[in-house]
Amino acid sequence: MTTADSSEGVRLQKVLAKAGVASRRASEELIAAGRVSVDGVVVRELGRRVDPDTAVIHVDGIRVQVRDDLVYLALNKPRGVHSTMSDAQGRPCVGDYVADRPERLFHVGRLDADTEGLLLLTNDGDLAHKLMHPSFHVTKTYLAEVEGAVARGLGKRLRAGVQLSDGPVTADAFRIKDVRPNRSLVEIVLHEGRKHIVRRLLAEVGHPVRKLVRTAIGEVRLGTTKPGTLRTLTQQEIGLLYRAVGG
Repeated sequence: MTTADSSEGVRLQKVLAKAGVASRRASEELIAAGRVSVDGVVVRELGRRVDPDTAVIHVDGIRVQVRDDLVYLALNKPRGVHSTMSDAQGRPCVGDYVADRPERLFHVGRLDADTEGLLLLTNDGDLAHKLMHPSFHVTKTYLAEVEGAVARGLGKRLRAGVQLSDGPVTADAFRIKDVRPNRSLVEIVLHEGRKHIVRRLLAEVGHPVRKLVRTAIGEVRLGTTKPGTLRTLTQQEIGLLYRAVGG
């Protein structure tokens, strides 16, 4: 066992334990096994000290967020709620759900008022910017109830690309969940966030949307979160978001 040269900072195993990765003893085992890196370098010394405010820590290649001041929340936005932190007209908005929190939070991306589902809220500006920037190609998954019976060949057409008035759009994935004579239930995955893109795309191919729910951003899923409720993201989920943007 070796120790770090500097006496400043906090022992790495303590930082991992405080972040909820594992108990201190289990964190020591992770370090000894070479499964932990700090600032891109694998660490095996149990005496290594780090600055939690600046160190970039990964466990098994997944980023671990150890800063106490950063908040990551998932909201199941109900229909009729606007994707703004305040509304001058007094309409229900996302900010209403975090009005009692001390942090200055903002939402990651948008959902139109008629769309339900997963919306992320955070004060981690760097991660939020990358999640929203089209160059990182972070996928969003939607469940849509559409008009008409969807033909099996539609997925191939959507994956090949459809021309809209402001340029082409390509679906990353498409799956038919249920088909009935007058309506269908489909799952569609896109990596771009142009305004009303899902509704416009499905309307363009002859299936206007009746109901739309976003069920995932990257690998973070809505799950069983009820409409109008918040939950804190797990360390694993935060790490998956960082991995989606190469962090």
